[in-house]
Amino acid sequence: MSKPLISALAQFAAATAGRNMTKTAYVAVGVGVLSMVLLTDNRANEARGWVNGLLWVCLVYFVFEWLIRLRHMARQGRLSLYMSSSAGIVDAIGALAVPLALVLGVEPKTAWLLSVLWVLKVVPGIPGLRQLRRVLVLESGPLVSVLVIFLMVIFLASVAEYILERDVQPQTFGSVPAALWWAVVTLTTTGYGDVVPVTPLGRMVAALVMISGLGVFGLWTGILATGFAAETRRDNFLKTWESVSKVPFFAALGPAAIADVTHMLRTMELPARTLVIRKGTQGDCMYFIAAGEVEVDLPGKKVQLGEGAFFGEMALLGNNKRGANVSTTKVSRLLVLDLVDFRVLMARHPDLAETIDAEAKRRALENN
Repeated sequence: MSKPLISALAQFAAATAGRNMTKTAYVAVGVGVLSMVLLTDNRANEARGWVNGLLWVCLVYFVFEWLIRLRHMARQGRLSLYMSSSAGIVDAIGALAVPLALVLGVEPKTAWLLSVLWVLKVVPGIPGLRQLRRVLVLESGPLVSVLVIFLMVIFLASVAEYILERDVQPQTFGSVPAALWWAVVTLTTTGYGDVVPVTPLGRMVAALVMISGLGVFGLWTGILATGFAAETRRDNFLKTWESVSKVPFFAALGPAAIADVTHMLRTMELPARTLVIRKGTQGDCMYFIAAGEVEVDLPGKKVQLGEGAFFGEMALLGNNKRGANVSTTKVSRLLVLDLVDFRVLMARHPDLAETIDAEAKRRALENN
């Protein structure tokens, strides 16, 4: 075997040993699940051999991936930790579910349906899943409380409808379990119409249940939305803090002052050759360069400002008309300080005000 091929296989095995999904794994999941779907379509009988072949190739890959990870974790002394983790369990299911079903005598066409479990392998790579898990953990108390209310309304409504409708509709409301179906459908506002109260009191109960359903799901939605908003603010605060701490202009500030500044700043991610400031427009904010570079188009010359510099302060200190065009020369991250926050910040930190004022005067002399 040639050395390039051995090197490629070693790199492939090293990439596979990690817990993250590789591009090959994503392709295998997609091809495998699509092949499973085609296997259930009788119109694809002519291509059944190709479909079976693709399924076996995908299965062999997932078995190989699982064995590589077992070997890698065993070498690191973390085999038991990996096997008991959610990722290890999903890998084991993806590698063993179909073979075990075939060994136990399950019809191949039915056994291959277990390949749908391969989609679980992509779950860890879904963006925002970690944030969702954190929200569910932090808001578990309120969510469980609403769930208890949901169950109470279902049970009380089903008992009430059983009492009110059992003599009129013994086939549909002849028992509490039978009435539970109606309660679930009504509380979720699905309303299939297969079971409908006919007595006046029964309909009043149904109306209350439908209104309760709107309230219950509104509470769930509000709790999750508030949790996501808090997590988003937290993430944005951490990202802005990291950007602020990298700006030399704020390097002398203590943690409390940086936190104060971070709450005031907002972040802008801009591609190259993007106009940030247009000459002659009203100025209502200034900018700090956390990463990247901008170009200031002054009369007769162009000035480049790099990471750590700031611009746009002239419009906040005196004439609020922008004096030059400013655009990015490459992908840049800018921190924006609005006029109101600028004045508050300068009042709280006079040393920053003096630094910005001195820099503004120096640039004014250079421009003249």
